[in-house]
Amino acid sequence: MVVLIVEFHVQLDYVQAFEMAVAVNARTSLSDEPGCRQFDVCRNASDPTRFMLYEVYDDDFAVQAHLESQHFQEMNEYISDWVVGKNVWRCERIAS
Repeated sequence: MVVLIVEFHVQLDYVQAFEMAVAVNARTSLSDEPGCRQFDVCRNASDPTRFMLYEVYDDDFAVQAHLESQHFQEMNEYISDWVVGKNVWRCERIAS
């Protein structure tokens, strides 16, 4: 299993819109992508401009399918001007 941990720092004025857009992306990923096993959207309790996504995929092919999906591409373009910073960690899941 491949785990992506994605941290976003978002402009304060766009927090609510970002949260809605990324939540739709998460739901669509889970319902439309057979290789997407988990997609959690979290917000920092002390800083509402910071979000963390926890995504679990079957393999690298499933990750690539996600990145190439229309819903991801559209969401990524839609939120691009709202994002101040983004970090991505790719991990291999070894236990659950």
